[in-house]
Amino acid sequence: MTESDDLTKDGQDPATAHVYPRPLTEGLPVTGAWQEGDPEGNRQFTQVHPDRSFVLEGGGVLEEVTMAYETWGTLSPNADNAVLVCHALTGDSHAHGEHGEAHPTPGWWNGVIGEGCGLDPDEHFIVCINVLGGCQGSTGPASINPSTGKPYGSSFPVITTRDMVRAQSAVADHLGIDKWHLVVGGSMGGMQVLEWGIMYPERVRALAPLATALAASPWQIGWSSVGRRALVLDPLFRGGDYYDAEPGNGPHSGLAIARAVAQIHYRSPGSFAERFGREVVNPRSLYGLWDQYQVESYLDYQGEKLVRRFDANSYLVLNRAMDLHDVARDRGSINEAVSRLARVPVLTLSITSDYLYPPDLQMQIFEAVEGIGG
Repeated sequence: MTESDDLTKDGQDPATAHVYPRPLTEGLPVTGAWQEGDPEGNRQFTQVHPDRSFVLEGGGVLEEVTMAYETWGTLSPNADNAVLVCHALTGDSHAHGEHGEAHPTPGWWNGVIGEGCGLDPDEHFIVCINVLGGCQGSTGPASINPSTGKPYGSSFPVITTRDMVRAQSAVADHLGIDKWHLVVGGSMGGMQVLEWGIMYPERVRALAPLATALAASPWQIGWSSVGRRALVLDPLFRGGDYYDAEPGNGPHSGLAIARAVAQIHYRSPGSFAERFGREVVNPRSLYGLWDQYQVESYLDYQGEKLVRRFDANSYLVLNRAMDLHDVARDRGSINEAVSRLARVPVLTLSITSDYLYPPDLQMQIFEAVEGIGG
């Protein structure tokens, strides 16, 4: 028997593997957030209303708000070719382009944005903004609180998709865009799309909310709550104030578990069966408690991948913002809210393998819009 025979495929001692899941890589940064002084890459920045504080829907106040964004193409002389791409929960402004020192992953919509693609920079001026509360350049929990000189951490207030859209409207003002040719996005991005049409119908020519909902469902809220609880119960979360910890001592396990929970309910049982079946990583170590099946290995991989590029507090803040999404809140009813889209063309699409936002939720959007002649 060789030394390698005493280890599982990923290098774990079989005895340890029987008791504990595969550990994350040692020495990971405390947060995957972009921080001032890091390479900017394609990011551009603007301050939102620098002459006054930014008051949030829930009553919280941010003294200063900076928004990070990226653009592709050229704004036409009449500013009538601008497209806003809204990103999902763990997305960022890097919707198109290569990965590198400043951008840990390739553009998340490279197949849609680019020469000859649906959103062609030769024809459109395409903008993607890192949302308020995010962690890739826009003001979020990992940003420095000007009142304390330290990261906001646990003191960062609760935000909503409406707060995100208000901050994005300031970016549009900064860019000289009075009216978007199109606002498009999926999941949390789709929530922003809907709010753009309801809050600023005069500033949008068309909307494309993809795989999203008029309001967060109990199914979504329940799954999200489980993921957030896993995150905050990580001892290294330290109540949300972990930024001064040494590398390797951030709430990595909690964030990785939250990500795994999300990866499961983003997809259907059928899509998991088709992709993974009952394939095992290493048949020799089948009889352990952890990480024996390919699906487990996939969830481990996705968890660590997110830990390397995201911030735990941002995950909490944005995940809760998704739960709070409800176009009818303080607007009387869904029909009253959607009535503001009467003159705005709306295209909605669903993904059959998405259990979080299944086709029936897209039908609700279609029927609501159809009912007011949108």
